[in-house]
Amino acid sequence: MNRILILPSLLAGDFGHLADSALQAQAAGGDALHLDIMDGHFVPNLSMGPDVVKMARRCVQIPLSVHLMVTRPDHYVDTFMAAGAQTLTIHVESQCDVAQTLQRIRAQGGRSGVALSPETPLAALEPYWGAFDVVLCMTVHPGFGGQAFMPEVLPKIDALFKRLSERAAEGRGAPPVDISVDGGIDLETVQLAAGAGANIFIAGSSLYRAADMTAALAAMRERAVKAWPGEIAAGPAAASSH
Repeated sequence: MNRILILPSLLAGDFGHLADSALQAQAAGGDALHLDIMDGHFVPNLSMGPDVVKMARRCVQIPLSVHLMVTRPDHYVDTFMAAGAQTLTIHVESQCDVAQTLQRIRAQGGRSGVALSPETPLAALEPYWGAFDVVLCMTVHPGFGGQAFMPEVLPKIDALFKRLSERAAEGRGAPPVDISVDGGIDLETVQLAAGAGANIFIAGSSLYRAADMTAALAAMRERAVKAWPGEIAAGPAAASSH
């Protein structure tokens, strides 16, 4: 069983007051804080580095989920795990030994995540089954916040959910693998993604630009819970290391 988790994305926070933005995410009920790391090569943008992750770790008690949008994530695993990441996600399209890098994340006590860009098929996951705890399906092209949700990714999420359900029924899915989505998540699109089977929702602009982040996050969670086709686990989501 999986939990429905809402992760505010610090990329949409106030870069002049990032500590306040991190605390705002926690106070609003965020299950974890999401941080996007970009190197200007894998994606055409730069964002933040390990010092920002360290700052967030000092500021908040909720888990930190770090997404490495970098060409060589294997060069940064040790740095970001030491900075305080609990979940570290790398792209299957990156130029590294993906299996070995996922193994290194787990060896350091982290949850390993693998991200798929919108055009990348599920077949790209085949060599890595059993090596990841989270699959992040990008619902925008990685690199910039504020983009529109890409509904053409929904069939991929649905197929992944069905594949994971089949593996669980065969006894090969424990602990459960989470399906995360990132890009254009708001009150409308969260229902679409949840209905397809996603259970972790990374939201930036729709939360940080809301008049009341707490209310916006609660409404997003309610819609996701109603739409999700799986069995929802009970218990406090924030206790998870997502």
